[in-house]
Amino acid sequence: MSIIRNKHILITGGAHGIGLLLAEKALKKGAKSLVIWDVNEEYLAKAHEQLSTFEAPIHCFTVDISKYEQIYQTAEQTLQDIPHVDLLINNAGIIAGKNFDELIPEDIEQTIGVNLLGMIHTTRSLLGGLKKSSSAHIVNIASAAGLMANPGMSVYASSKWGAIGWSESLRIELSKSEANINVTTVEPSYIDTGMFEGVSAPLLTPILSPDDITNRIIKAIEHNKIHLRAPFMVKLLPFLRGILPTKVFDFVAGKLFRVYQSMDTFTGRKEQGVR
Repeated sequence: MSIIRNKHILITGGAHGIGLLLAEKALKKGAKSLVIWDVNEEYLAKAHEQLSTFEAPIHCFTVDISKYEQIYQTAEQTLQDIPHVDLLINNAGIIAGKNFDELIPEDIEQTIGVNLLGMIHTTRSLLGGLKKSSSAHIVNIASAAGLMANPGMSVYASSKWGAIGWSESLRIELSKSEANINVTTVEPSYIDTGMFEGVSAPLLTPILSPDDITNRIIKAIEHNKIHLRAPFMVKLLPFLRGILPTKVFDFVAGKLFRVYQSMDTFTGRKEQGVR
């Protein structure tokens, strides 16, 4: 088991949404210190104030993880405040929520930059410190969109497919190297944080509550789970995609479960900087 008590924890996109909930729950579990990276200074200030009631020190850094230079610079600053990171939660994520032909180059660069490259560079910048921990854990929050295609999120899905592939490869590499670092890949469906405001829940796939999914993530960390897929229908995706011909799968996902129509009503929120 991975124990959160007395651990140094870093959460990207941790000033709002499920990142902030995870921060609060980690502190309730007895975290030794908490580091929050976020692009939004206003949210960071509010998060620091909200979490300051806990005894553990809170360190907040403004960083745009789509820019790798900022990541490595902020990692150096972070390691001046804490000796190393025991638990890294790569949570920051964004979505443009448009059809591919409507995306502008900045949408594409930002989505891949935050959701995939930001996750990779953040982990790389802190990996040396993670290896110093007696028991470290990396949590990569991907998406069910990384397990199947969906109209209206082509670049988002590609970033999450990449995140899952990278996370799995990292897990196996660390296992082969006998590093004492566990890796959990989280692949949830839609979460009710505002990021996916307006989406229509597919059949038998309810929109997840932030409290529910963060409780599941904490349990997944504590039990060293390799994958966390939620709700239940997401667990069936790899099996269904593996046994069904593509056109049959498209019919089941699109016509029966209406997954392919779920983004038709998407509105999102104005500030997409945090999950």
